[in-house]
Amino acid sequence: MSHADDPQIMMRLKRAAGHLDSVVGMVRDGRDCLAIVQQLQAVIRALEASKRELIHHHIDVHLADAVEPASSAARDLRGEIRTLAKYL
Repeated sequence: MSHADDPQIMMRLKRAAGHLDSVVGMVRDGRDCLAIVQQLQAVIRALEASKRELIHHHIDVHLADAVEPASSAARDLRGEIRTLAKYL
């Protein structure tokens, strides 16, 4: 499965794009700095969630392909790698 086919990845990227469009509009409209910074933080969180989802997808798809059929140890390792990936 391609990353482009994963609905979670696309949903998260579209959410980040929507937040960023909002920031552009806020700056253009001369909105308050605090409101703009808060919206920028939402962009950052959305991008981080997108990155995490993309990494998890890559781990799940490609690691699973490399060790089929998945043994219990391979599943445990995949879970451990997913947990570690949250610190990226």
